[in-house]
Amino acid sequence: MGGEFSVGSGLLWPSLALALKSALVMGSPGPATMSATAVGAAYGVRRSLPYVGGLIAGTVAVLLVVATGVFAILLSMPLLNSVLEAGSVLYILYLAYRIATAPPLSASEAKGVRPSFSAGLLLALANPKAYISIAAVFTGAARGLPSSAMDVLVRLAVLGIMIVLIHLLWLFAGSSLSRLFQSPASARVINLTFAALLVGATLLPML
Repeated sequence: MGGEFSVGSGLLWPSLALALKSALVMGSPGPATMSATAVGAAYGVRRSLPYVGGLIAGTVAVLLVVATGVFAILLSMPLLNSVLEAGSVLYILYLAYRIATAPPLSASEAKGVRPSFSAGLLLALANPKAYISIAAVFTGAARGLPSSAMDVLVRLAVLGIMIVLIHLLWLFAGSSLSRLFQSPASARVINLTFAALLVGATLLPML
């Protein structure tokens, strides 16, 4: 798929191919996508938008870190990688606890409870899967072949759009389930389920 991004050969088909690959790799269950779903289920779309906005902003920042080569530098520092990974796991466990103990949607709305933009931003920046999956998609699009400035800009634009769409789709998926569980007992079950899925999506790849 690499050289197909040259301006002379057209951009439509390689862009669609990149969008499909990013949907499969970046859109698969992981800490950020599962947290978007879990927060949507626990708090609803409107109250979750600031949090998901933070996820999107943080993931776009990760994309830029990968595109500028900073991620490759970080990989050469094992101690720093271990510290960042440990911090990300602790933060995701804290978020899972918050989701598991969230009140029913109706109570959240009454109290004006909402996840924050900064919480989503921090999770996205601390999400190991984001760096790995974005690096796989971004660098894989031109592996072994030279890339022009236009090639890079196209990949950045396509992946930026996909980041927005992926997180919104997971958010709406979670929110659609929350409407089925309005009683406190049912809300607790779904919150605990999504909290467990979030922990699983974080810890299983590390085993």
